[in-house]
Amino acid sequence: MRVIKRVKGGAEYFYLQHSFREGNRVITREAYLGKSIPKNIDEIRAGLELESRRRLHEKLEAIKEGFRKEWGAYPESIREKAKQQIAIAFTYNTNAIEGSTITLEETREIIEDKVAPNKPLADVMETEAHANVFLAMLRKKEKISNELLLSWHKKIFGETKPDIAGNYRDYSVRVGGYRAPDWQDVSKLMDGFVAFTNTSRLHPVELAAVAHYRFEKIHPFGDGNGRVGRLLMNHILWHASHPMLIIEYKYGRSYYRALERDETGFTNYFARRYISVHKRRLRQ
Repeated sequence: MRVIKRVKGGAEYFYLQHSFREGNRVITREAYLGKSIPKNIDEIRAGLELESRRRLHEKLEAIKEGFRKEWGAYPESIREKAKQQIAIAFTYNTNAIEGSTITLEETREIIEDKVAPNKPLADVMETEAHANVFLAMLRKKEKISNELLLSWHKKIFGETKPDIAGNYRDYSVRVGGYRAPDWQDVSKLMDGFVAFTNTSRLHPVELAAVAHYRFEKIHPFGDGNGRVGRLLMNHILWHASHPMLIIEYKYGRSYYRALERDETGFTNYFARRYISVHKRRLRQ
C-alpha cells in the first residue's frame, strides 16, 4: 500500500493505492486523499486493508463450505481411506522438502503395505512415524502446547535422532543466512508462541500461516522444525473445519523464499497458495 501523486492542470492530487492478487490477476484499489495527505491517513489505510481482508475471508469461508459439503457426503469408511491418501501425499511432500529420498510410490508402500524400500533406514522410519503422527493428529483435537509439539517431534525422530528428539535445542543454529534466536530464549519464546496460537482471533487460515511462520523463525528444534511446523499449520486448519494445505515438493523453493519474507509477506503467500490449491471448492 502506497501514497501516489498525480498532477492535473498544474495541481497535485494524492491517492492511497492498494494492490493485491486474485488468482492470476493483480487488482488495484485507490482511495482519493485530496490535494494534501490527510492526518487520518492511517484510518484510510486501515479501511482499505479491512476491505481486502473481507474479500479474502469470503473466499476462505466459501472454500470451507465447499469442503464441508464434500467431506460430509462421504461415508465413514471412505473418509478413513481419504485420510490415508492425504497422509501419504502430505508425508511424502513434507519429507521430500527436507531431503528425504523416499518417493511418493515408496511412501504409499510404507504406509499402506508396510513394505520398506531399499532406501536409507532413517528415511523409511521417519516416513512411517510421520504418517502415524499425522493420522493421530486428525483423529484427536488437542490444545496446542509445548508438550504436544515436543511429543510430535519425539514420535517422528525418536528412532532416527534420539539425541535431539523431543527436546528444544540448547545450542545456537543458523538456517542459511538466518540466525535463529539464542537457545536461552527458546523456552520463553515458545511459551509466548503457544499462548498466542491458543488465543488469537485471526481467521484460521491466517492463523495457520502466522503460526507456521513464527514457529519457523523461533526454530525451537535442532532439526525437524519444518515437519513439525507443517503439522502444526494443518492441525489448526483441520480442527477449524478447513481443508488442509500440502506444500508440494515441486513448490519447495518458492515456499522457502516466502519464509524469507516478513510475516505479512509469508501470510499473503500462504493465502494465495491456499486459494489456488482449493479453488475448485469456490465453485461448489
